[in-house]
Amino acid sequence: MANASAIQRNLKRKRLVAKYAAKRAELKKVLADPNTTDEAFFDAQRKLAKLPRNSSPVRVHNRCCATGRPRAYMRRFDLSRLTFRELALSGKIPGVTKSSW
Repeated sequence: MANASAIQRNLKRKRLVAKYAAKRAELKKVLADPNTTDEAFFDAQRKLAKLPRNSSPVRVHNRCCATGRPRAYMRRFDLSRLTFRELALSGKIPGVTKSSW
């Protein structure tokens, strides 16, 4: 089980990403536009730098929804490999069976 503080910090980052997503996308659009003037470009760059660092989607870390484990994360199921194995073997994940050949 991960620290409760680490899980809460990650949830805070997710909330900030959602809050600033529109503003960040708008500024990035200005930066990507080749017809933007230099003043507008640098102004958008300054505004983007002033946004909170944790509002960047890159800073969000994928974690297991059951245990908070940050490693061996399976994106399709939103679980770590250990939790996935336990739930799959107990038959709690529909459509997943143990393979044998």
